[in-house]
Amino acid sequence: MTTNPSKVLAPGEGLKLQSGPGRDLIFKVTGEDTGGAFDYFIVEVAPKGGPPLHVHYKQEETIHILKGRYKIRIGEEIFYCQEGSFAYLPSKVPHAFLNLTDESGEIIVVYTPGGGHKFYEEFGPLSRNGPPDRKVIASIFAKYDMALLGPPLSPD
Repeated sequence: MTTNPSKVLAPGEGLKLQSGPGRDLIFKVTGEDTGGAFDYFIVEVAPKGGPPLHVHYKQEETIHILKGRYKIRIGEEIFYCQEGSFAYLPSKVPHAFLNLTDESGEIIVVYTPGGGHKFYEEFGPLSRNGPPDRKVIASIFAKYDMALLGPPLSPD
């Protein structure tokens, strides 16, 4: 049995990546740290920001809201969530979320299995100067067993 070393981080420490303008990520542990078991990361979500509708074919995802109010789509269902709320987004089910507030939000995300940081290492640099070409990002989604399905959610 392989064991992974313990890891203790101070506030703000971790692997810092981006997922687009106003979406900073701090990975506290990655799949590399956990033997592939999971990723645990904190996401700063821009005001009125969130990812486009997409699906993970192999990863389960959870979201725990620390700051903000969110509209979350899971499959065809829409949920409105506030601070302290939790959402489970099963693999193979399309999903998206949107920070409904005019202030930056913050969520904790867990991916199972881990390894999601590799996607953000590739995706983040493409989105620093505005929206990247949809065909380019669709190919990155596909490389990491995901699919880009549609635009981000609207507030209404």
